[in-house]
Amino acid sequence: MAAERELLTSMRAARQLRRIRSLYAAGALLWAAAAGWTGWLNPGSRQMWVCALLLVLFGVLLATAAHQLRRLRPASLPAHHAAPRRSGGPRRANA
Repeated sequence: MAAERELLTSMRAARQLRRIRSLYAAGALLWAAAAGWTGWLNPGSRQMWVCALLLVLFGVLLATAAHQLRRLRPASLPAHHAAPRRSGGPRRANA
């Protein structure tokens, strides 16, 4: 029972990490665009450095989430123990 609970917990954690990884990727993309645009208009300005700092922050968060997701991935996929799909009763030929 404990192994099943650990598996469910790791599956939930993996699902949450996949969601947050996409959020971090979008944030890194946004701050890369903002840093590029600000650097083009005002090179060396404070706004450009703030955008670059936030880009680095989202990059580190993205790398950490990807690393944790890689660590959570099980060696083999769990077996699916659902009931087989069969018809409810015996089959009869139509006359």
